[in-house]
Amino acid sequence: MSMSNPLLSPKTRVTWGYGIAILSVSSALLIAQWPLLHLETAPVSLFLCAVMVTALLGGVGPGLLATALSSLAFDYYFLPPIYSLAAKSGEIPRLVIFTASALFVGLLSAAQRSATESLKRARDDLNGTVQELQRSNAALQAESLERKHAEEALREAQADLARVSRVTTMGELTASLAHEVNQPIAAAVTNANTCLRWLTRDHPDLEEAREAASRIVKDSTRAAEIIGRIRLLFKKGTPQRELVDVNEVVREMIVLLRGEATRQNILVGTKLEADLPQIMGDRVQLQQVLMNLMLNGIEAMKDVDGKRELVIKSRRAENEEVLVSVSDTGAGLPVQHSDQIFKAFFTTKLEGTGMGLSISRSIVESHGGRLWAAENSPRGASFCFSLPTKSEAHE
Repeated sequence: MSMSNPLLSPKTRVTWGYGIAILSVSSALLIAQWPLLHLETAPVSLFLCAVMVTALLGGVGPGLLATALSSLAFDYYFLPPIYSLAAKSGEIPRLVIFTASALFVGLLSAAQRSATESLKRARDDLNGTVQELQRSNAALQAESLERKHAEEALREAQADLARVSRVTTMGELTASLAHEVNQPIAAAVTNANTCLRWLTRDHPDLEEAREAASRIVKDSTRAAEIIGRIRLLFKKGTPQRELVDVNEVVREMIVLLRGEATRQNILVGTKLEADLPQIMGDRVQLQQVLMNLMLNGIEAMKDVDGKRELVIKSRRAENEEVLVSVSDTGAGLPVQHSDQIFKAFFTTKLEGTGMGLSISRSIVESHGGRLWAAENSPRGASFCFSLPTKSEAHE
C-alpha cells in the first residue's frame, strides 16, 4: 500500500493557506499597535503586505480572506471612532479605497502565483513529454502506408511538438518572466500606498490620489497583458489563420523577452519599416518563430566579450513579401555544421533539444515562406525569414 505525506494533501494545503491569512493579518495588527514603534501611517502598508504575502503563498481564497480581515481590522482599530464597527460615514471613502487596494494587491499576487506555478509544472513535465513526442514524430515520418492518415497524424504531432517546444522555452525563462510580472505588481502596491497617503491627509488631495489610482490601473493592465501573452503561448489548439501585423508580433516578443536580454546585458534594437502589408498566418506560431530566433541570438552572445546587440528588422521585399531578420553579435555560425542547423534534433548546446530551428522552418514554410541563415557583419549571425503578403497567401 502506498504511503502519502498528509502534510502535502490538497486539504492540508488549503488549511495552511487560510492559516497563513489569519497569521499574517494578526502579525500586521500586532506590529501596527506596538506602542514603542509609533507607527501612525504604517497600518495600511502592513495590511497590504499581509494580503500580498497571503495571496502569493496561499492563492485567491486565502488572499480574499486576508483582504476581509484586514478591512475589518483597519475599520475597528484605526478608523475613528476606534474599537467600533458602527457606521462611520466620514471614514467610508478611506475604508472603501483601502479595501479596493487590498483586493487589487491580493488578486495581482494570486495571478503571479498562478503563473509561476504553471511555469514550474510545465518545466517539471518537459523531459518525458519531449522524448515521447520525439519518438512519435520519428515513427510517423517513417510511415509509408495509409499516407493520407499518416500525414494528418504527423501534422498533429508536429503541432503538439511545437507547443511542447514553447512550453520548454517558457519553462527555461521562468525567472525572467516572473520578474517581468513582478515589476508592475510592485509598482501598483507603491501607487496604492501613495493614493492612500494623499487621501488620509488632513486636507485630502484628490487630484494626486486620482493620478496614483490611474497609475495603479496602468500597472495592473501591464501585468495582465504579460500574463495573457504567456497563457497564449501555453495554449493548445489548432492553428488559426488571421491577418497579422508582423511589426506588432515583433514588439510583443521584445516585451516578453526583455527580462532575459537585460539579464544577459544585451541591448535589443529594432528597425521596423512602417506600413508593412499584413500577412495571413497563425499569430502564436509566428511568435514562436521570433522567440526561437531571438533566444538563439541571446544564447550566442552569453559568453562573448564586447558589444552585445540583438537587432530585429522588417521591410517590404521586392517580390511582394515581408522580410524579417534577427541579427546578433555572437560567435557566428558553426562552419562545420552550417548545413545541419535546421535539421531536427541537431544542437550545439549542452541542454538543447535541437528542435527550435527545425520547428521554426516548418512553421515558416507552412505559411508559404522560407527561413535561412547568414553571417552578420562584422561578427555574429543573422536569421532571416520571408512571408507572403495576404493577397499572395490567398492565392
